[in-house]
Amino acid sequence: MVKETVKNRSKKSSKKANSSSSSSSSSSTKLPPVCYEIITLKTKKKKKMAADIFPRKKPASSSSTTVQQYHQQNLSNNNLIPAPNWQGLYPTIRERNAVMFNNDLMADVHFVVGPPGGTQRLPGHKYVLAVGSSVFHAMFYGELAEDKDEIRIPDVEPAAFLAMLKYIYCDEIDLAADTVLATLYAAKKYIVPHLARACVNFLETSLSAKNACVLLSQSCLFEEPDLTQRCWEVIDAQAELALKSEGFCDIDFQTLESILRRETLNAKEIVVFEAALNWAEVECQRQDLALSIENKRKVLGKALYLIRIPTMALDDFANGAAQSGVLTLNETNDIFLWYTAAKKPELQFVSKARKGLVPQRCHRFQSCAYRSNQWRYRGRCDSIQFAVDKRVFIAGFGLYGSSCGSAEYSAKIELKRQGVVLGQNLSKYFSDGSSNTFPVWFEYPVQIEPDTFYTASVILDGNELSYFGQEGMTEVQCGKVTVQFQCSSDSTNGTGVQGGQIPELIFYA
Repeated sequence: MVKETVKNRSKKSSKKANSSSSSSSSSSTKLPPVCYEIITLKTKKKKKMAADIFPRKKPASSSSTTVQQYHQQNLSNNNLIPAPNWQGLYPTIRERNAVMFNNDLMADVHFVVGPPGGTQRLPGHKYVLAVGSSVFHAMFYGELAEDKDEIRIPDVEPAAFLAMLKYIYCDEIDLAADTVLATLYAAKKYIVPHLARACVNFLETSLSAKNACVLLSQSCLFEEPDLTQRCWEVIDAQAELALKSEGFCDIDFQTLESILRRETLNAKEIVVFEAALNWAEVECQRQDLALSIENKRKVLGKALYLIRIPTMALDDFANGAAQSGVLTLNETNDIFLWYTAAKKPELQFVSKARKGLVPQRCHRFQSCAYRSNQWRYRGRCDSIQFAVDKRVFIAGFGLYGSSCGSAEYSAKIELKRQGVVLGQNLSKYFSDGSSNTFPVWFEYPVQIEPDTFYTASVILDGNELSYFGQEGMTEVQCGKVTVQFQCSSDSTNGTGVQGGQIPELIFYA
């Protein structure tokens, strides 16, 4: 659970006092007619908000004050009657207001929140709620206000409603991974914009390839363009991880189509095809259809033709898509002819390969050199630390090759954050004896968060000496991304900021 406390300064409190007094003085002025009703936002999507979408974080430590004890106590609506003259115990209106959170004392309305069978009865105070939400103001003080003692809200989860009440009463934002989407729904429904923004920020910081597809569909539902753009950045750069995630199978058909249309999707087409079949299998279960090839094709519908099957490698098509049973015999024959015939048949499938993403290269040395006794490799580690000012996805490193003619190297590359390995790969690369750099790739791009130092390492195995960089820079501007470098304690082969190996970081931004 992540907890954020919004502190009001004395100036802010005085402004609220002035505004409340002015509003009371003008109460005789007739308000324009305001219609209200409790609206259920329609969605076909399942609310998947469990910890398998978002990694659960440890709650931030906080001092145990009397007000916080009230909050914890009131979350279960098991509050005690305050002591006589309890108002004198709290010096600010915020603290006194917070005592009323989920408290039956002086409550003039109750909410029955949640779907049938999972409801919770929560107390409220009309004035406090009206100050915090224009929807509640219309509900209780508008022209068409109804004097009901109990209001049913079946489309909001009790935990999410409580989180919204806590913000309105206590000026505290208390979000958890398994309820943040439901809280965003409540904040949008009752027009509490600052809480909604905090929910979106929480989702952005929790964003990963595992939940990007689910959040993409939710961000479109909630009309959050910034969150949508963040989701696309992750899906594009880490497409294969996103497509293989469980969350991909939980998206709706419209989101599926938008992903399959994506021109910048950085994935092999066979991976896209297999992901679509996995989605179709789960969709058959959602629609209570038998798990048959015919039904898989039925639920995919025209989205099947958004998969660019003719752009697959011939081996991938022959051993995968052609034998899946999803394609008709005529479609299979036509695609084989597309690969082999001079006169290619017309296809319903898109035959143009996706553009994917163009990797950027951050080069940290101003020159390179070689000497008769350097740069030698004996199983020792070359390492450097770096930090960026924007989220990027490291796809691999550019490495120097042999300075003594063509040679082959075995490279084990690794990326760590605070000692935790985020990505690694073992591969070989061939150098032609030039001073060029040679790319070595991770299996999947690794997401890098801003303003945190990461450690890039490589252990090379090769008989020949190699070129090495010199005149290294501590800061490099690469497009819109600024990269800072510092020495790493893991480096045991001489690489540092001023010189050595790992001349390039290859990334998507």
